[in-house]
Amino acid sequence: MISQFFVLSQRGDNIVFRDYRGEVPKGSTEIFFRKVKFWKEDGQEEAPPVFNVDGVNYFHVKVVGLLFVATTRVNASPSLLLELLQRIARVIKDYLGVLNEDSLRKNFVLVYELLDEVIDFGYVQTTSTEVLKSYVFNEPIVISAARLQTLDPAAIFRQGIKRMPGTAVTKSVVANEPGGRKREEIFVDIIEKISVTFSSSGYILTSEIDGTIQMKSYLSGNPEIRLALNDELSIGRGGTSTYDYRTSYGSGSVILDDCNFHESVHLDSFDIDRTLTLVPPDGEFPVMNYRMTKEFKPPFRINALIEEAGSLKAEVILKVSAEFATNISANTVVIEMPLPKYTTRVSFELESGAIGQRTDFKEANKRLEWCLKKIFGGGEHTLRAKLTFSQEVHGNITKEAGPVSMTFTIPMYNASGLQVKYLQIAKKSANYNPYRWVRYVTQSNSYVARL
Repeated sequence: MISQFFVLSQRGDNIVFRDYRGEVPKGSTEIFFRKVKFWKEDGQEEAPPVFNVDGVNYFHVKVVGLLFVATTRVNASPSLLLELLQRIARVIKDYLGVLNEDSLRKNFVLVYELLDEVIDFGYVQTTSTEVLKSYVFNEPIVISAARLQTLDPAAIFRQGIKRMPGTAVTKSVVANEPGGRKREEIFVDIIEKISVTFSSSGYILTSEIDGTIQMKSYLSGNPEIRLALNDELSIGRGGTSTYDYRTSYGSGSVILDDCNFHESVHLDSFDIDRTLTLVPPDGEFPVMNYRMTKEFKPPFRINALIEEAGSLKAEVILKVSAEFATNISANTVVIEMPLPKYTTRVSFELESGAIGQRTDFKEANKRLEWCLKKIFGGGEHTLRAKLTFSQEVHGNITKEAGPVSMTFTIPMYNASGLQVKYLQIAKKSANYNPYRWVRYVTQSNSYVARL
């Protein structure tokens, strides 16, 4: 149960506000934004997703720079309300096509109509785009997708080489295209977030993949779909799965620790041929979520070294190697390293011919930052940084610095080996041949190297 729901811009402007129960003061939006903007508690730089101020619980998620917030005075489940906020953002995007400040302001009547159907007196009614189509009648005002980044990973595929159409999944599921025609197409995204921890000598200490098969359908009539995965796919180690999966653990097999499926998925033939059968609902939804802890080849290797270079000086050497195919590139790579708290100045030395690289020393939190716009497979890049200290080093300097963390996005790359073999759509007629788009992307969740 929630009392209020509101959406704030990055500047703190109130874009959408709905008070369902009248239990929380009207100034809650300003209280929340001030608290988040100037959060300094418990040594954290950012406010946690849930906190309490004067007896009011605030729950928030950030979606493309917008803050989706719910308030309540009762002891509500944090995971439930955070999931609700994510689903509200997804429903709004399904209707508007593009989720940004401009689209919300121009479609505020539609957004308020959606909110009134999703939540009634603080209680959730439904978050299904398909169900809402029976109750919501306002038409969206289409906004250009080029103005701001979109909600989902679709924007990733529009960077660099043009692999996909520019309007990939930025269309409303309810609005007709110009001319009244509707382009028949379906998008399947395999999105993997990887977590890897390297030791100081470069060995992998921990590795994990959290993956999602995400689908968005623009098919009229909701035809049945068959989605085939790897033949050698096993769920659960050593046959501990809920199902009796009898596939080999040999070369090329994919072993998932566990997984769960959307309610629309039928698993009747999954034991036999690893095929998922479903009738996709309107809007964007996760077909399958999975987790994998079996060892895999990480896309990057990070080597970090820090050495004393005098009583008040030290040198840091960072080296990153891309261990994937040369026809693939990683975008928006950011490498960060905490430095000793007594660091006063940092001078950087990039490799000769470095293009699209930026370095910075964040003096406020004593952090080195190295940004690379793009890294191609097989590439290797090195950064040298000379540190100046305000006091002499006492003890082991490696204990005062690190670990090195890395964030990145790699389109058309799949770390687990999970593949979509084919995407079959039930034919309505002989000439019915909708467009099918299957895309892969790997993102960093926690990519860390110890010193």
